[in-house]
Amino acid sequence: MVIGGSPDLTVVGEAGDGSEVAAAVDAYAPDVVLMDIRMPTLDGLAATEQLRARPDPPEVIVLTTFDADEHVLRALRAGASGFLLKHTPPAEILRAISRVAAGEPILSPTVTRQLIAHLSDTGAAARQRHATTALDQLSGREREVAIAVGRGKSNAEIAGELFMSVATVKAHISRILTKLNLNNRTQVALLAHDAGLTS
Repeated sequence: MVIGGSPDLTVVGEAGDGSEVAAAVDAYAPDVVLMDIRMPTLDGLAATEQLRARPDPPEVIVLTTFDADEHVLRALRAGASGFLLKHTPPAEILRAISRVAAGEPILSPTVTRQLIAHLSDTGAAARQRHATTALDQLSGREREVAIAVGRGKSNAEIAGELFMSVATVKAHISRILTKLNLNNRTQVALLAHDAGLTS
């Protein structure tokens, strides 16, 4: 109802089960999928992983609550463009969908820090080794940009801190995504966090 009432957004299809998502995406070709984590048969996490593994996938926003924070991290690692808490006001949900459709992530730095703080440290050492090895592929300037992304900085904030234009920041982020074979800046932020570079 919220999305259907917006003049800028159109609901092109719905799926009540995670196993129906792929077929719905094939049938309706949405720009953005709003994915609930809790669905019968196939949950939203598995459905997100399946979607993002396809060629030219739609953007995915995961709906969650804080008690499922470890699941959100899994979804973000799979390439989701961000997450919304289920109690998010309707106007913010609409703005988030529009932002993601325009290629921007919807991760609030404050919420992201809270989320990461709740995560289990299981596998932290292995993730840190992987992240450090990946970031070692970057140039010094790309690494600085990646760390700033990990700290939740916007392109404009990064440009100001590193004394470069916003266009240069975007170019660095594009190169980082290509070099590290990542889908979006959310995954860059997670990599910087795993490497222990965002505190």
